[in-house]
Amino acid sequence: MIAPEEERLLKTYLVEMFGQISSMRRELAALQGDGKGSFASMTDTLDAIVENTEAAGNTILESMEAISESVGKLQGVKDPKTVAVCEEIVDSTNKVFEACAFQDLTGQRITRVVKSLKFMEDHINKLVRIWGKEELARMAAELTAAPSEPDLLEGPKRPGVAISQDDIDKLFG
Repeated sequence: MIAPEEERLLKTYLVEMFGQISSMRRELAALQGDGKGSFASMTDTLDAIVENTEAAGNTILESMEAISESVGKLQGVKDPKTVAVCEEIVDSTNKVFEACAFQDLTGQRITRVVKSLKFMEDHINKLVRIWGKEELARMAAELTAAPSEPDLLEGPKRPGVAISQDDIDKLFG
């Protein structure tokens, strides 16, 4: 059995996460202009980016391999200028291969982000169903209500997190 204060804390966190997801959906809908703004459309978009980037990367790699084969044919020539140019081409080709390897890592990372987003949305939606939308709407209303007392217990902020004096001066300038 969950203690009432723990349940309230869990509901509070859930309301905050649900609000964040709703905000992300609105932002995505604004970017896409389609009004959907769901995680499904966002993850589909990211999946499409990964697929298109992978296809482009494969085309680049195939072209670079063809260039490497052509350079290999030229390397049999004993002309010093030709040999020097072939070495330059090989160096540039290797840089492209390295960049394509980085692109592959980026695709893997995006895929992990997509899976994480799907996981989060599924579990948050399950929690919303468990507690009910009405209860969470009530909690959300309580959270957005103005606090009765100022929150003075935050303490000083770390450097880099706190607002700088220059930023404060700009606000009042």
